[in-house]
Amino acid sequence: MDVIRETARDRLSNPLVAGIVGLVLGILMGWLIIGWGIWPVTWADASPADLEASWKSDYLNMMVDSYATLPDTEAALTRWAGLGPDASQLLAQLSANPGERSGRVQTFQQAIGQVSGEVPMAEGDIMATPFPSIEPEPTGGLSRTTLILVMCGVVAILAVAVTAYLFLFRRQPTFSDVESPVAQAQEFTRQAEPTDFTARDEMPPMSQFMTTYMLGDDLFDDSFSIDSPTGEFLGECGVGISESIGVGEPKKVAAYEVWLFDKNDIQTVTKVLMSKHAYEDGTLRDRLQTKGEPFQAEPGAEMILETATLRLVARVVDMAYGSGPTPPQSYFDRLTLELAIWQKA
Repeated sequence: MDVIRETARDRLSNPLVAGIVGLVLGILMGWLIIGWGIWPVTWADASPADLEASWKSDYLNMMVDSYATLPDTEAALTRWAGLGPDASQLLAQLSANPGERSGRVQTFQQAIGQVSGEVPMAEGDIMATPFPSIEPEPTGGLSRTTLILVMCGVVAILAVAVTAYLFLFRRQPTFSDVESPVAQAQEFTRQAEPTDFTARDEMPPMSQFMTTYMLGDDLFDDSFSIDSPTGEFLGECGVGISESIGVGEPKKVAAYEVWLFDKNDIQTVTKVLMSKHAYEDGTLRDRLQTKGEPFQAEPGAEMILETATLRLVARVVDMAYGSGPTPPQSYFDRLTLELAIWQKA
């Protein structure tokens, strides 16, 4: 996460990249806040042609009733044209099943036919020739086509901005960019060679674990279950961050706690693995000594933790110090630790 933040900060320091990001964010904010919040699209002054089918039928019935009450042919024609292309089909459906409006429907058909030059229909006939219609005037608000064009424009601008960024400013990915500190630590752990205790004329351990800390893993805390060859739970062991120095992120770890828990013992044994600077700083060493016996980390160094029935050897397989505005050899950039456990006889 810290690597991502640092990379984003570097990118935005470029005025052109900052301008493109600002443009894209401005368009999105304007579209969402202004277009949908402050000045949303509203529909007004829609024509009868925009009504849903059942409402169009109701509107036609009202036209027929209105003409029967006040036979204004010019007004009837205007209302008729407002229904648009579906007017003829709707009138044909009404004529086929007029109910109590049979006479009114016939009168309305004849009036429309006389004005349009059509021959009046006989009662019960269904119109064979559709009546002429007048295109309704444009409705208020943005049309669906306009909305689609606006959205396509936004998408096009975003595509151009992203393409420009990828083409002009994106660096080739590095190992640090691609993998998180935890993933890098796992890779170092896989590559670490476990100790061959038989080559040292020692009994092989009952359990043998490997763990790695990488700078940036501020939550580093690894633990392992210790089981007998028969599967019986005997205890646990692990290592976690004990002390950091300096300020800012990521944490600059100066010491770790290595611990061993034995289910047959009343207490957990802990030792503190420290950087060279932390170990030589008397005040810091004395303060950390309350957590456990201090031990200076060096490549290949081993420390032993013992409980009532368990013995643990912690070996520094590999390590590297970080560099920065802190004392030399004060915090770890990387630490790989091996934990080997034997059951006492």
